[in-house]
Amino acid sequence: MNRIARFIIWICSKFNRAEIEQIIHGLLEVLANRNPEIKPKDDFKEKHPHYRDFYVDPLAPLTNQPPKEPLFPSLDWQKLLTDYEKNMVNL
Repeated sequence: MNRIARFIIWICSKFNRAEIEQIIHGLLEVLANRNPEIKPKDDFKEKHPHYRDFYVDPLAPLTNQPPKEPLFPSLDWQKLLTDYEKNMVNL
């Protein structure tokens, strides 16, 4: 027997018919979002326990300083154009 069936049996053993009807009416109001103070249980946390569970590393990942010189030489487009034109004339 699952939990809901046991809960229904418990309700029936503790409350009379009129009280059970009031319980049902109250639950229907909660399901219809008519009572903003009472919200159904959100089981998202149970299904995804590590959602947004993160931490920040104590040390920065990059501890070395970047090189002072660029890895690639800077290129001037005008010089590249003249070199290209010279090579095209030689072909």
